[in-house]
Amino acid sequence: MNPALTQFGDKMSHLTGVRAIMKDIKETLQAGVGQQYINLSPGNPVILPEVEELWREYTTELLNGQDFGNVVCRYGDSQGYEPLIEAVVNFFNQRYNLNLTNRNILITPGSQSLYFYATNAFGGYTSSGKLKQIVLPLSPDYTGYGGLTLFPEALFAYKPALDIDTAGHTFKYRPDFSKLNIDESTGCVLFSRPCNPTGNVLTDDEVRKIAALAEPYDIPVLIDSAYAPPFPALNFTEMTPIFGGNIIHCMSLSKVGLPGERIGIAIGEEKYINVLESFQTNMCIHSSRYGQAIAARAIETGMLADIATSVIRPYYQKKFTVVESTLDEAMPKDLPWFLHRGEGAIFAWIWFEDLPITDWELYQQLKQVGVIVVPGSSFFPGLREDWKHKQECIRISLTATDEDIETGMRRLAKVIQDVYKRGN
Repeated sequence: MNPALTQFGDKMSHLTGVRAIMKDIKETLQAGVGQQYINLSPGNPVILPEVEELWREYTTELLNGQDFGNVVCRYGDSQGYEPLIEAVVNFFNQRYNLNLTNRNILITPGSQSLYFYATNAFGGYTSSGKLKQIVLPLSPDYTGYGGLTLFPEALFAYKPALDIDTAGHTFKYRPDFSKLNIDESTGCVLFSRPCNPTGNVLTDDEVRKIAALAEPYDIPVLIDSAYAPPFPALNFTEMTPIFGGNIIHCMSLSKVGLPGERIGIAIGEEKYINVLESFQTNMCIHSSRYGQAIAARAIETGMLADIATSVIRPYYQKKFTVVESTLDEAMPKDLPWFLHRGEGAIFAWIWFEDLPITDWELYQQLKQVGVIVVPGSSFFPGLREDWKHKQECIRISLTATDEDIETGMRRLAKVIQDVYKRGN
């Protein structure tokens, strides 16, 4: 007999988005004994030797230092490990000419938990029963946003404008400001920059325009900067992190080699940070202090920012070039396929206009030729419009070897050609 669950319990006990797909992928890989799959689905960062050595060095330093017992064997402050907070304040003040204090920083167990705090603190029903929306101004966006709020009806995403280069087989999503509505019914705004899954980077002007729409209502704008500079700096185009006012700059150390330690960093006005800190205190006390301690040293010395631009960014930027060049060579020129402009993150996003089958059916057909991708329809949380485009896209991970990416793209090209030829 299954346990009796509350409404919240029922919601939180189900997998959403890519986590549900990953279950199918795991079962496929386990069942495929003797079959070689090219797995282009992972969001796990590649373990780069220089990055692993960085964390090994600071772990050794912690183990041999006098502060080890205090870090690992004691509870800490809910706001975060003080040396890490101080390192963040000093680094960002110097790098971006800010005037941050310790009260502008919160350390969380990964950025996913940070968005859970924020969307449920600022979105959902008020004490008077009024629904406050969680607005995603540009869809598609990170699939994990779909599982954050305890009130699914609060999540609302906007359909984008498409900037298409037909001859070059590329495109870019842009916010449609003619449709975007942010007003007193909005609780908070949330988007990723660079974007998972598309690699899209909203321009500085677009970010400021969104923040300006929210500012009169004192609505916090959370910018998911898990791929942004200064670390992991997985932007392949120029972009400036935006701080101040109603913006909460949200970072993760996962893509700089610490996904297992779950370290998120929020930078924002004290009035927002206080709310999020209280939420964290009630929920989990604080993030892992071991991870915070080694991160503090990596930020303080400047090594983390240096290795992001010298090692991590070039690695993934080269992988995107492999995807781009192989598709240009292998894909039929007369078919309506479009690669999203590679502006950042560790993924490539491909749109097949008027695809005769769904993205899930394409996913299944690609598995039959030994290639695993991620269907795109899971990356439209909160978008309520009936839009065929949602079933016409796939996400490609840049974590595979060059050879696997090239082979995978060639097999994809052949399958797509057959799909359009058959019309089903």
